[in-house]
Amino acid sequence: MPSLSIVIPVKNEERYLPRLLSSIRAQSVQPQEVIVADAGSVDSTVQIAKQFGARVTQGGVPGIGRNIGARKAGGEWLLFLDADVDLRDPHLLGNASQEVEEHGYDVATADVHPISGNRYDHFSHKVYNRFARLSARRQVHAPGFFILVKRGLHNAIGGFDESIVFCEDHEYAHRASQSGHFGFLDCGHVHISTRRQRRDGRTNMALKFLLAEAHLRTLGPIRHNKFKYTFGHGDHKEEMYG
Repeated sequence: MPSLSIVIPVKNEERYLPRLLSSIRAQSVQPQEVIVADAGSVDSTVQIAKQFGARVTQGGVPGIGRNIGARKAGGEWLLFLDADVDLRDPHLLGNASQEVEEHGYDVATADVHPISGNRYDHFSHKVYNRFARLSARRQVHAPGFFILVKRGLHNAIGGFDESIVFCEDHEYAHRASQSGHFGFLDCGHVHISTRRQRRDGRTNMALKFLLAEAHLRTLGPIRHNKFKYTFGHGDHKEEMYG
């Protein structure tokens, strides 16, 4: 992979951002730059990003923040991450770069592993990983917390559709897969917090995503806020699992 820009949309992420940026700093292959697109944080998110040497730019809800960050990026590849991700494997970026080259991927994602001590979380994430791989031929799924894509492809499809308010990441990945070669990385998985499940309830979250999946398959992209998606987590007290 010639060069890589990491783009992270954030709002009030002082609790999680240090862990992500530390895990990026520990990677055996370093990105060309880390761009933090801030949507008006009122905590120490911006200061933390600058302390780690990240470029900070104006942001917005995830799709908008990712697009703004991508326009600022200079790398030939873009990696979109969320602030509550942890790249625990120090060789993940290096192995991912080798794998996309070997398979000729233009856009890729990885399996997800929850940062949680809850058995249900581990079971549900395994189910999601299996579902995403099995359904990829009909409807590509790629969570916005880990999408690796060629910048040229991102630009060619017009980036994220900013009119979509929920599941914009899956819609983006599906469009990208229609113009480029999509694949799942086998070199490792991404650790992600389960803060949203703890905040909104695991049953509610499962139902919400089942309904969203039905909406995507029958009615198309979700451009209304009936699913009550929120961005920004600074006011919530959450557990931190190792």
